Formats: sequence, structure tokens, C-alpha cells
Amino acid sequence: MFSTPRARATRLVAAALALAGSAAALVAMAPVAAAAPQAGTVTAVASAAQDTRAMWVWDTSTPAATVDLAVSAGIDQLFVAVPPNLTTSSQLPNIKALSDRARAAGIRVDALGGDPGWVDNPTWVITYWLKPAKSSGLFTGIHVDVEPYSTSAWGTDQATVVSKYLTLLDKLKANAGTYPIEADIPFWFNTIHAVASTGAASTLDREIMKRTAGVTVMSYRNTAAGTDGTLDIATPALAAGAALGKPVRLGQETNYLGATAVDTKQTFYGWTRTAMEAQLAQVNSGASASATYAGLAIHDATGYAAMAP
Repeated sequence: MFSTPRARATRLVAAALALAGSAAALVAMAPVAAAAPQAGTVTAVASAAQDTRAMWVWDTSTPAATVDLAVSAGIDQLFVAVPPNLTTSSQLPNIKALSDRARAAGIRVDALGGDPGWVDNPTWVITYWLKPAKSSGLFTGIHVDVEPYSTSAWGTDQATVVSKYLTLLDKLKANAGTYPIEADIPFWFNTIHAVASTGAASTLDREIMKRTAGVTVMSYRNTAAGTDGTLDIATPALAAGAALGKPVRLGQETNYLGATAVDTKQTFYGWTRTAMEAQLAQVNSGASASATYAGLAIHDATGYAAMAP
């Protein structure tokens, strides 16, 4: 029920190959405060978070090196991968060390988890993943990366998968207590039909935002400006976040995804950090006009650590 980084990367590449491009083509087929930002506070969050950064951490085997990297990269928040049954897991010592070091450095730590199969097993998720993660006392929030479009049913019964995914988020929220829940979403979820609680037609990005404290958009492009650049593909999510009063963080990729043109445009793999920073500065500058913009997120610690200066 819990994906490895390699498995998740494989799903991301497959989804990107099938879904990359313009929104039309898709239709055809901070530091973040410990308390969750509420509606009406997005402007304050955005003004304070334009230069803030988060980072996904799937490999928790090197706590000291990971936190040192985060500090050097100006990371304010870590999404740390948490296995099921954390309190009895062999990974607990490393995760605890990572959390303790990060907090000592002033970095917020959220529990990261997710798998497409979660949409069919919300009770399992609550019992074996959420509750142990909460009871560990190591985290400030909950961060989920479920990717429901990777389920086999997505292509044959998308409406049911969407409904199940939203039900999962409802149950996570109901059982999270004071822990804010954030979710990763692809930039094209604005093209996916969903039904609001009122029965009205809606879109999946908006329904996810309604159920969470904020989202991180997988706006994976290695150019900031222009058609099909990060700012272009992130525009619908930023607009939806502004309309709903929810912070929107923009994700950027650093891992190897493949050798095709579609693969390479989605990642800074092979770039230097200096060259990447020039693009990220443009993303910050362009996105800061949106009241909902809550900073950047780097996927992931392993990919970023491998980049040359």
C-alpha cells in the first residue's frame, strides 16, 4: 500500500507521457505556518511565502545529510515519506532523527504518504498510515500524494475513481484532528469533471482544494515563461486557489524521467543548480502576482542532491 520512490517515479513518467501538453489536449483525451491557512488569509500567506520552499523526501536513510541539504537550499518545509505502522517500523529511528534535526533547524516536517490503491482502501489508510503517523508526534501536518489517475479504473470508470478519491480526502480530514492536510495534484486536474457536495458540476482541482488546507501543483517544466512553461500550466490552479482562498505551491522536478522531449521538458535533471535557480526566480516573480501563491516545492531531495552547483 505504500509506494517506493522508484515506483512513484515510474507512474509519474507514464502519466506525464500520456497527459503532457496544453489544457486543450488534456480535455481531448511558505514558510508555511504550523496552523493551516484558512480562507481569507491567502494574501498574507502569499506575501510571506514567495521565496519559501518545500522539498519531498522519499529516502529517509540519511537524516543528517538530508537536513544539511535542506538548510543549504533554503528549504522551509519537508514532506517526509512515512511507511505504514510507523511506530513499529524499522524506519522509525531514521525518520525521528530527520524530524528532530529538521525542527531544530527551524524546518517544518509533514508526514508524506500516498498510493493509487488508497482510493479503494480509506479505512486501511486511516488505521495503518494516518493514525500511527499522528501518534508518533513527529509531524506538523499531513501531505498526501495519491495520484488516482494511475489506477487501472481511471481509464474505464473515471467518475467512480474521482468520487472515491474525494471520499478518501474527506475521511483523512475527518480523522486528522488538528493536523492540516495538503495534497499534491497535477496541473491538469482543472480538466477533470467532479461533483460538488451540492450536486453542482465542478472540477477535481477545486474539490480537492475544498477538502484540504492547500495543494502543491506538479507544474513540472524546466522553463518558467512562455506557452507550456511552469507559469502557463500552473495558471488554472493558481486561479482556483485564489477563488477558494487556498494556498497553492508550485512543484519542480529534478529527477531523470526519460530521454524524450516530453520527458526532458519536465525536469531540471542534467542542469546545474545555478541554471535552475534562474528559472525558479522567474517562477517566483511571475507567480507572486497571484494572491494564492505559496512558494516552490522541489521534487526531490535525492534529485536535488545529485545536481552540480
